[in-house]
Amino acid sequence: MLTTFDRDEHLYDAIRAGASGFLLKSSPPEQLTAAVRVVAVGDSLLAPQLTRRLLERFTSRPLPSRVAEERLAPLTEREKQVLRLVGQTLTNAEIAATLFLSEGTVKTHLGRVFTKLGLRDRAQAVAFAYETGLVVAGGGQG
Repeated sequence: MLTTFDRDEHLYDAIRAGASGFLLKSSPPEQLTAAVRVVAVGDSLLAPQLTRRLLERFTSRPLPSRVAEERLAPLTEREKQVLRLVGQTLTNAEIAATLFLSEGTVKTHLGRVFTKLGLRDRAQAVAFAYETGLVVAGGGQG
């Protein structure tokens, strides 16, 4: 989605509707080109100035521990590790290096996470990681 509106409700509505990218029309041309490539391969991208606000919103309302555990219950420990690292905005290659896995294995784990949790894309996975406390503001882990 490309918009002139720098308002949180537009961003939240776009993500809920399934948008994989959200940039402002004031973004530099090279950022727009990069965004098209990112979304074309199935990843997600948000305007940097909006990312912080999005994360602040989700981290301001952490779920109670029991509820978070229930939402994470379908995942294996390895899938939780992958989700935590996605929440810390690592790329698949960075996750692979961190966990000593192949990038293909990371993609497989991430696909299973999406399926088990009903997530559409990486942006939703990041939000989910924050909502459940797997990741906390400042890049730490819960």
